[in-house]
Amino acid sequence: MKRVSVTIVFVFFGCCVCAQTDSTKILDQVVVRAFASEKPLQQVAASVAIVDAKELNRFNNTSLLPALNTIAGVRMEERSPGSFRLAIRGSSLRSPFGVRNVKFYWNGLPLTDGGGNTYLNLLDFNSVSQIEVIKGPSGSLYGAGMGGVLLLSSSVPTKNEIQLSAVVGSYGLQRYQLQATAAERNVKATIQYARQQADGYRQQTAMRRDALNVELQFQLASKTILRSTSFYTDLSYQTPGALTKAQYDQDPRQARPVVVTPTTTFLSAIEQQASVYNKTFYSGLLIDHQWNESWLTKVGLFGSTTDFKNPAIANYELRNENNWGGRLENQYLFADSQLKGKLTFGGEFQLFDSPVKNYDNLKGVAGNLQFSDELKSSLASVFAQTEVDLRNDFYLTLGVSGNFISYQFKRISVTPNIQQNRNFEPVLIPRIALLKKFNSAFSFYGSISKGFSPPTSAEVRPPNNTNNYNDSLRAETGINYELGARGRFLKNFSFDVALFSLQQNETIVVQRQINGADFFVNAGGTSQLGAEVMVSYFKEMKGSLLSSLKIWTSYTRNNFQFNTYIKNQQNFSYKNLTGTAPIILVSGLDIKTKTGFYLNATFNYVGAIPLNDANTDFAASYFLIGSRLGWASSIKKFPIDFWLGIDNASDQTYSLGNDLNATGGRYYNAAAGRNYYVGVQFKTIN
Repeated sequence: MKRVSVTIVFVFFGCCVCAQTDSTKILDQVVVRAFASEKPLQQVAASVAIVDAKELNRFNNTSLLPALNTIAGVRMEERSPGSFRLAIRGSSLRSPFGVRNVKFYWNGLPLTDGGGNTYLNLLDFNSVSQIEVIKGPSGSLYGAGMGGVLLLSSSVPTKNEIQLSAVVGSYGLQRYQLQATAAERNVKATIQYARQQADGYRQQTAMRRDALNVELQFQLASKTILRSTSFYTDLSYQTPGALTKAQYDQDPRQARPVVVTPTTTFLSAIEQQASVYNKTFYSGLLIDHQWNESWLTKVGLFGSTTDFKNPAIANYELRNENNWGGRLENQYLFADSQLKGKLTFGGEFQLFDSPVKNYDNLKGVAGNLQFSDELKSSLASVFAQTEVDLRNDFYLTLGVSGNFISYQFKRISVTPNIQQNRNFEPVLIPRIALLKKFNSAFSFYGSISKGFSPPTSAEVRPPNNTNNYNDSLRAETGINYELGARGRFLKNFSFDVALFSLQQNETIVVQRQINGADFFVNAGGTSQLGAEVMVSYFKEMKGSLLSSLKIWTSYTRNNFQFNTYIKNQQNFSYKNLTGTAPIILVSGLDIKTKTGFYLNATFNYVGAIPLNDANTDFAASYFLIGSRLGWASSIKKFPIDFWLGIDNASDQTYSLGNDLNATGGRYYNAAAGRNYYVGVQFKTIN
């Protein structure tokens, strides 16, 4: 942590050297929804980052990944086009693929299913207008989860317009999007269709996604709003499999070849036509009713159904997932001569049902039945939170939730059927936070929060390892201590700093068998100390060619270690946490001119990553350079945005989305080399 402090001081003094004193972007203008606060960021006692449309649209407009990776403490990976993995503060340890241990909400309703998994790859890029990232345990209001929470939202139209965009690029990238919005007095509507496809950098990495989104909002009365959010996505992508170091060095673009063991020969990813096919329909209804100046009620119901097919190396899996639930949130504002604040209370529930069948994979065709199972889960939480504005600009937050979780497993392919039920003990998750606002330019906060995260359905029954239902996995628990400060200085500079210590028990880690099949174990405890720093310089220009200039830096320092972890007579205690880079540094330069031209440049450094619990193998550090150059017209009725760009300009060979603890050293999933893209967006506004 001493090196962390030195780095923070260095960053701040380095910024001060080139400081000027003109305009600034006031933090009080940024309103945060996290923890139901609806307050300026300056008054929120939590580590929260906001990614708005400007940040999303400074890259290639095809993926949320590069924008999320600008946030300190957040790391999103893509093992192949369409196959995402996301971690907040090291939570990818239990995510060989997909998104786990991070809770997602879509327009105020849970997107994470009742099995604990999130298909983030279903969302089209243009359907998302803003993301709020809450880092660390947030269960006092959002239920189980150790990593954090992402609140994703679509935009509410303010004009009648039609939007058309297209992007083409290297490795067969194509993307086309059509969107129409209507904004009448009592009705606002958005309908969008997008098609995206790519051949991929490696063999066996082609992807295709068709996504249809419909957003409706009705003003039923002066104090009542009804909203509907729905999307249907048809997604398919090939999975190339990971490589050994020798294979990766020889040809990083190859797919996993044939693997021969003393007992079995496993065909290549190409021969097995390893792929994922996901067709999902999601829909939700929300009603916001303002009873009076003090009382507000939000009620939402949602449901989704997923048709999932996964021909993999070891088997061919078919899943039909059904997920539905609801969320109720009440808010009461109170104020008198002595006290002012807000009380938030309510509940959330989810039911999840998934018949699963696994067959032999006969080169992309389902063969003989291996297993037929039924997975069910039920999750419920009740929560209450009070926010009190104290004297002298102190702000106190007290929250707690009660969580009730149960799993059911039934194997119906054997006689008699095997059935196992598991009810986790009810868990209380408290959180306390206190913030002091010293002035309009600086605030400081501290918080203590408990985390609780049960194993997901994909961990108790891994999709590629169906021999056993692991009923012995225990839930992760932990306490997170955090100090943070944010504000601005010298007018044009803003900063956000967070220091945290997460002491976690029963950490869940992934292990792999010889055929690549996953299984999970509890690894004792972990100590996760970290520092996250964001410094930004923003200046609006007057009387020059430039319209605005922004220079920013995001710095992450992770000191994550296992505490007591002994497995198979091997002692991994005090080893660095698998899959987590100790240092990540992302910097950017954004320039706009008065003639409409703009430049976005990004520099990304990621330190060496331990690939196994023993810390004997590491993925090498890498440094990426990318930029986007464009021109946006100022025609009000017919705005145009045209851009071209480059990613990985230095043509680095690096692995993104490593397979952790891989048998035979098959860790590496090579990311794309140098690649180019060009895009255009038209709008017609009535």
